Amino acid sequence: MDCWREPECKRVHDPFFYHSAFTASTDPPKFSERCVFFPGPIIVGAGPSGLAVAACLSSRGIPSLILERSDCIGSLWQRRTYDRLRLHLPKKFCQLPLMPFPPWFPTYPTKQQFVTYLEAYAREFDVRAVFNETVVAAEFDGGAGLWRLRTVSLSSSGKGKAAEEEREYACRWLVVATGENAEPVVPEIAGMGEFKGPIVHTSSYGSGDVYRDKRVLVVGCGNSGMEVSLDLCNHNARPSIVVRDAVHILPREMLGRSTFGLSMWLLKWLPMPAVDRFLLLVARLMLGDTAKLGLNRPLLGPLELKSLTGKTPVLNVGTFAKIKSGKIKVRPAIRRFMEDGVEFVDGRLEEYDAVILATGYRSNVPCWLKNKRMQESELFAEEDGYPRRAFPNEWKGEKGLYAVGFTKGGLLGASLDASRIAQDIELRFRADREDIAGLH
Repeated sequence: MDCWREPECKRVHDPFFYHSAFTASTDPPKFSERCVFFPGPIIVGAGPSGLAVAACLSSRGIPSLILERSDCIGSLWQRRTYDRLRLHLPKKFCQLPLMPFPPWFPTYPTKQQFVTYLEAYAREFDVRAVFNETVVAAEFDGGAGLWRLRTVSLSSSGKGKAAEEEREYACRWLVVATGENAEPVVPEIAGMGEFKGPIVHTSSYGSGDVYRDKRVLVVGCGNSGMEVSLDLCNHNARPSIVVRDAVHILPREMLGRSTFGLSMWLLKWLPMPAVDRFLLLVARLMLGDTAKLGLNRPLLGPLELKSLTGKTPVLNVGTFAKIKSGKIKVRPAIRRFMEDGVEFVDGRLEEYDAVILATGYRSNVPCWLKNKRMQESELFAEEDGYPRRAFPNEWKGEKGLYAVGFTKGGLLGASLDASRIAQDIELRFRADREDIAGLH
């Protein structure tokens, strides 16, 4: 039967009924019906972006429901990041709306400090999520004027075993907060199956301690690849890093200020190309010619490249000194894997004990957000799962669909979008309440 017909779908027109039901306990709610109608927005994803939207809505008296496939908030930070991770940008650029970091936190908070902040943030705004609830399909029902979501959740069978439960939800507003880092990217490289050592993605990397005295190849030269290489070196491993493309390496701080903060300040007064030239001049004075070490710079400046492609410059936290000293080797792209190592595109053959893939993440939106008639006006592109429009217009789609955390601008961009989304939903939410009151 169609889930929109009574009595299969439970319709409750008081938004605060479900708000109290979902926040009364941390346990997932139990339903006897096939489908539940939630009168407020449903947010998919309990990472920082999803929490920010929920908090902004809560501050306006709007209830929301978060569906999270993991068992905790901020699962990327809690479950899929390495131990030594710190925020790459100063905390003032990474705080979520309405609540700054504690003043006693360092300029660059640790992974655990950031998780503690997220947990305090969720408590402050009474944000709760239904955990272990994976959205497998979401589609707009034009006849009902609602979004329909199908989920699969894990629940206890009573015998100590987890069993899958299917549920359906319906809502007027759907906020996609699964972000740019939903799924690890694992490239296909010739011969990978022949390599006898472990090949792991950075999402499964914790510490270099387990690689002590081993020869480790890190594939990828972004911030994660550089920092993992440094961590391996600090644990007496022998790392090499694959640098396939040109890359900008900048000092994390310049002239006594964070490089990011200095860039934002200069952009108020100077055009982006001029700021790029300044950054590269200071970087050359502080780091020297990186090309001599196999780290060629792109033709576009770091800020212009970031604005056009989303590729973030590497902020050096100590890796470059290890590369200069020869403790971290720089290698070109891989041609193929062998049983005991790899062959590089320059013909060099080297043996390795393990491989770490610092190859990034991708959006998973096309896997579950269904668009039967994909149009240019749709919010998300089907090919890569990113909004079609560029920042700052990427946050709002049609039919009550929103996106947060897809700006390629980090937490600062997500916070700006969260405020815009909450404001827009508030206008529509209040209008609906007035319409319902008018019927009575």
